[in-house]
Amino acid sequence: MSDEAETIIAATQHWLEKAVIGLNLCPFAKAVHVKKQIRYVVSAATTPEALLEELMHELRALQDADPDKIDTTLLIHPYVLTDFLDFNDFLDTVDIAVAEPEFNDEFQVASLHPQYQFAGTAPDDIENYTNRSPYPMLHLLREASVDRAVAAFPDADRIVDNNIETLKQLGHEGWKRLMG
Repeated sequence: MSDEAETIIAATQHWLEKAVIGLNLCPFAKAVHVKKQIRYVVSAATTPEALLEELMHELRALQDADPDKIDTTLLIHPYVLTDFLDFNDFLDTVDIAVAEPEFNDEFQVASLHPQYQFAGTAPDDIENYTNRSPYPMLHLLREASVDRAVAAFPDADRIVDNNIETLKQLGHEGWKRLMG
């Protein structure tokens, strides 16, 4: 692995530990992190077409992997779709890829981006930070794992609201300190 890829993964792991797990933005992340069941892939893709090929490869790799060894994949793509609107448009292509019959409804993909912006929000609204990562990335999740996690979490439908409240209490300055 190149030094640059190692740096990208280290920044991603820092964000995962401090924000996602530290703020409990995803109550399911800690278990797979502690068990080292997250596969980190830094894409060299520089075009959406190359990223799509890599996405298909990683979906197949996850499909073939033992879930006890690799339960989820973070496909980090720092060289393509760095503009959020382009990234957001690409998500339609991701949805089509995941719906391919070969995947048999086994997966879902969560989207994370340094400029993430929910519809109806201003670019600097703090709630956008729930999905802001150090690099653009696609989080490949097994449906079976998501179903188990949601079943085990009593108020799964409250996660989004809880995250928004957590970030509003933290504020922009708190976020900067946390990630600093």
